[in-house]
Amino acid sequence: MTATIATDPALSTTDLLKGVLLGGDFRREHGPWRRLVSTRPFRRRGDLTPDERLSLAYERLRILNGTLDSAARPASDPRALAAMHEWLGPVDPALTTVAGIHYNLFLGSLLDHDGDSRRDLSEFLELRRIGTFLCTEVAHGNDAAAVETTATYDRGRGGFVLHTPHSGAQKFMPNTSPAGGPKTGLVAARLLADDADHGVFLFLVPLTDEVRPLPGVRVRRLPARLGSPVDHCLTSFDQVFMERDALLGGAHGRIGDDGEFSSALPNRRRRFLTSIGRVTVGKLSMSAGAVGSARTALAVAVRYGGHRYISGPRAAQRVPVIAHRSHHGPLAEAMATVFAMSLLHRRALDRWEAQLAGGTEGGRAETERLIAVAKGWITWRARDVVVECRERCGAQALLENNGMAELLAGAEAVVTAEGDNLAIHAKAAAEMLFAAAPVAGGGVPGAAPGDLTDPRFLGRLHRQVEDIWFARAGNRMSGAPQGDALGRWNAASGQALRGVEAHAHRLAAEAYAEAVAALPEGPARERLAELERLFALRWVDRNSGDLLATGSLTPTQVRALPDSVEQLVTGVAGHLPALVESFALPEEVLADWPIARPDYADAYDDPGAPWQTGAAAEAAR
Repeated sequence: MTATIATDPALSTTDLLKGVLLGGDFRREHGPWRRLVSTRPFRRRGDLTPDERLSLAYERLRILNGTLDSAARPASDPRALAAMHEWLGPVDPALTTVAGIHYNLFLGSLLDHDGDSRRDLSEFLELRRIGTFLCTEVAHGNDAAAVETTATYDRGRGGFVLHTPHSGAQKFMPNTSPAGGPKTGLVAARLLADDADHGVFLFLVPLTDEVRPLPGVRVRRLPARLGSPVDHCLTSFDQVFMERDALLGGAHGRIGDDGEFSSALPNRRRRFLTSIGRVTVGKLSMSAGAVGSARTALAVAVRYGGHRYISGPRAAQRVPVIAHRSHHGPLAEAMATVFAMSLLHRRALDRWEAQLAGGTEGGRAETERLIAVAKGWITWRARDVVVECRERCGAQALLENNGMAELLAGAEAVVTAEGDNLAIHAKAAAEMLFAAAPVAGGGVPGAAPGDLTDPRFLGRLHRQVEDIWFARAGNRMSGAPQGDALGRWNAASGQALRGVEAHAHRLAAEAYAEAVAALPEGPARERLAELERLFALRWVDRNSGDLLATGSLTPTQVRALPDSVEQLVTGVAGHLPALVESFALPEEVLADWPIARPDYADAYDDPGAPWQTGAAAEAAR
């Protein structure tokens, strides 16, 4: 079901804006996860070693699993899976990682490709065994279709032999240690049968028992990774035999009872993409986790700015640091960005649900590109927001107990997870560049003149920026020497990537416009319209030179842009605490971050200090 925005005019401003961010069915979609992260087992612990934090992540995974009516639900419901990432991400990134792998990449793939075997999944649904996913190799990341782990069909035994041929083919970074309990993996391997390479498929392989890897499986922990501790490992296989039903087969490829391979897809790359189709849902999940983390970082920064007092302009005067334009300005712009991220994420999620409900093959390709573009743009913007919020909280936010450093490390991780951002944007850039109509003479006609207060005009300017960059990319490609495909792409890729960035901005601006139009007249609509204009004008200001050159903006409008932006910053800044309330973050979660509390300084109190034990303390009593 496609989510809707809550538009009941009887709702409060906070509830209406919460509906904008989180959809109209908050109780069903987000309520269970919000309640879960509010419970005592999910309270933040600052006194644990990395190994203890890893054990806690797996303990929490079991608690989470026990709250589900069926563990298959997150695997089969992309909206539930995204919401899970949205709420778990800021609370426990390690848990989010292992839960996303188990429910999406592992269980989701089994459910998607279980038509041939109808295998018993109870041990995975009940977490007697934890699922993991082994695709990337030391020498193959974004080119995972070229993985070199082999699964050779043995006709005599009627099964496959899984093998790692050299160091570069070791599986890189799956959570395959015995930590948390016995593990089973889905291993991406090249299916070889009768001296033919049929492409890369997934194979179900038990990896460990409670204490050690199983025979033929070698697991070595990688060095500590930036951020939350996860048992990332190097994993390899030495002639491990698998029964024939280990192959996750289907129409894209199977070995029949006669030992012959068959596939409805003649292209090996398409077989591979079908096998790892859950990566698309993974991108949606990464976007959701990034959105949740950015909102949390911004909420903490706004709160801290309100109760961190500094010297004022007059003697003995104290003012909150957020009163300064240099402090509240970046947070106001971050607020406009966070709403844009949330709206673009929900647009991508809605489109994916609609596609699953009955879209066309061509529509699926377009939707997958939207999800990829959104994932890259949202996770990059999340990193920007978290970095800004960390700076606004100063040295306090560098301490692990205040949580911001963990959010920053988590933002770095999702930039790479489920497809490196630059790689997936480059793929989208190439697709969009080749689909773009050539512009005669290399120029781009300007947008029709308009008013900077008109959202429709701002929308045309967003489209104009996108067209400018793709036209430049096309011109550079056509001017490069023929016959050198890499050289032609290199000539155009910089401009094409800027075009994808502009495309994402345009999509986010369109989602903003739709959300504003859906709200009833009143304060909520006014607040959202301010954020929409701030987001749009910042982008127009950044690209004002190009827009002036095409005649889309007048010199007067370009000169007016800085003042227009400043007015919007002032308006948004006055509502920052109220806007944070629309994030619906549980007080129990925020209480775990000392700098989010007015009494943050008490976290540093010293029971043995003179002010506690000396004469001054006695007098105070």
